[in-house]
Amino acid sequence: MWIDCHCHTKYSYDNWLEPVNLIRRARELGLDAVCITEHYSYEASEPVEQVGRDEGMLVLRGVEIATDRGHMLAYGVEDDGWNIWGRDNYLPLAEVVERINGIGGICVPAHPFREVGACLLESVLDLTGLAAVETHNGGNRESDNELAISAARHMALPSLGGSDCHKTEAVGRCATQFLQPVTDMKSFIAAVRAGACRGGYFPGFAQAALAA
Repeated sequence: MWIDCHCHTKYSYDNWLEPVNLIRRARELGLDAVCITEHYSYEASEPVEQVGRDEGMLVLRGVEIATDRGHMLAYGVEDDGWNIWGRDNYLPLAEVVERINGIGGICVPAHPFREVGACLLESVLDLTGLAAVETHNGGNRESDNELAISAARHMALPSLGGSDCHKTEAVGRCATQFLQPVTDMKSFIAAVRAGACRGGYFPGFAQAALAA
């Protein structure tokens, strides 16, 4: 099954993407699920879960955290109690990873080789406590994704893919192929920890582009 593991809607407050449009586009492309990772807040994505139920599509939720060394995707949190710093930006990366792992979640560096603002680049190789690396990001240049692929291999970590969509047209460019069933966040995390996933360019996106 294929899941777009990095999606944003209007609840990230940096775009106007309606959740229903995201979910309908994902379904049209043939994705099996999406994971909403709004900036800064897990709780912000709560309304999208109901939209997913109404549309008959599995919606999982995580959060994209802005650290002092780049962005981190966190999966497995249940509220915004993970944020013990009282601010949204430049949180201490090592402490974020420790905090998320300590409450049973997992951390995955987002677009680690995209050179914008605080970014990890090669320093991702020195990080510990990661569950995977986002190797395929739909907003990246392919060369940035290639560097992330090499980093994941070097670190012997699984790979994830996500569109990082902020508009309908971007949904599903990249996604993650899961090699065992995912029905909720618990099974999502179990699959990542087992290495039963791999990021890639989602075939349905390319097929839709050719048909357009």
